[in-house]
Amino acid sequence: VQTNWAKEDFEKEVAFLQTTADETGWPHSIVGYADMTVDDVRHQIDRLVKYKLLRGVRMQLHWHETPAFRFAASADQVVDPKVRANVARLRDYGLSFDLQLFPAQMKDGLTLVGENPETNFILTHAGMLIDMSEETKQAWKAGLRTLSAAPNLYAKLSGLGTFVHRNDPALIAYIVDNAIDILGSDRLMFGSNFPIEKLWTSHAELIKAHREAVAKHGAAAEADIFWNTAEQVYRPV
Repeated sequence: VQTNWAKEDFEKEVAFLQTTADETGWPHSIVGYADMTVDDVRHQIDRLVKYKLLRGVRMQLHWHETPAFRFAASADQVVDPKVRANVARLRDYGLSFDLQLFPAQMKDGLTLVGENPETNFILTHAGMLIDMSEETKQAWKAGLRTLSAAPNLYAKLSGLGTFVHRNDPALIAYIVDNAIDILGSDRLMFGSNFPIEKLWTSHAELIKAHREAVAKHGAAAEADIFWNTAEQVYRPV
């Protein structure tokens, strides 16, 4: 589930989620926001680790030539010295990092992931395939292959309707097939990206499309994508 609070309220977001979990039993783990561009992120992390469900940290570092798709200040922010230093500090807390990049950034992404072998990285939205043109598909697959060289890199099958604004079973199946081929099912996990996906589909239809895409790969792949990988990486309780 996606919960985006204002950046300055990063601790309030995690506190709210922890309170919700304490009262309802959901969620089972939390990935909180921290600003990895500051001089020393430990001042923020120290405020977050007191919440027992915290498992990782996120910051959107994706940059694209299309301004509407852009979030990071620059394409190479993923290897900015401050970002690299702060990501390296996550090891001391045992926290993972949710990494959001476009394919053109994945070579730099491998630098960040590769220099932190003790930290798990989760590639958000399976690397963000923005359309089904042949050039775009080839660039996306090449980017995934680049990142696959790092064994501590996982990918989340989430937000696959982000660029098409619909629940598209054919698109989902294409991404699932290639992600399994490149990374293996044991490095993939499903993510609903709700409530954002609610803009164009229902939770039931979203789950159905992903289950159908994964089913043809067998029971072991289903267990990995819908349970095992997330359990290993995010350690839900």
